Amino acid sequence: MSYLLLLLAHLLAAILFIGTVVVEVLFLPGVRRRLPAAGGRRLDVAFAAQARQVMPWVLAALYLAGLGLAWHHRGALAQPLASTFGLLLSLKIVLAASVFGHFLAAMAWQRRGRLDGRRAHRLHLSVLLHVLAIAVLAKAMFHL
Repeated sequence: MSYLLLLLAHLLAAILFIGTVVVEVLFLPGVRRRLPAAGGRRLDVAFAAQARQVMPWVLAALYLAGLGLAWHHRGALAQPLASTFGLLLSLKIVLAASVFGHFLAAMAWQRRGRLDGRRAHRLHLSVLLHVLAIAVLAKAMFHL
């Protein structure tokens, strides 16, 4: 697959993923407060169901395209301290692996019935901070 196609797939999947996280963390809580309690719960259930249908495909595209891009830049990754680009790309990959770890933890906690509202909120907030840092690093890689 050409570099441009990988880059576009990665970019579009990142936009969808970051947008979903932003909606979950910054918009849904305010909308939920404006609804009756039953309506807020229905909104949460409906949003979660839709996310479970769409996000696996988005994440697959995001991570697979990311692996293809990393392969393209394997020279810089082989010696990450040799260039600012390699260092920032390495940090971006570490953060992306951490986001994946967040999802594995969330699935495990959900299966065990331990993913309560407070833990889910902290998890979503952490993922939001991670993806915003990844976006900043992605831009900085080509400008520093």
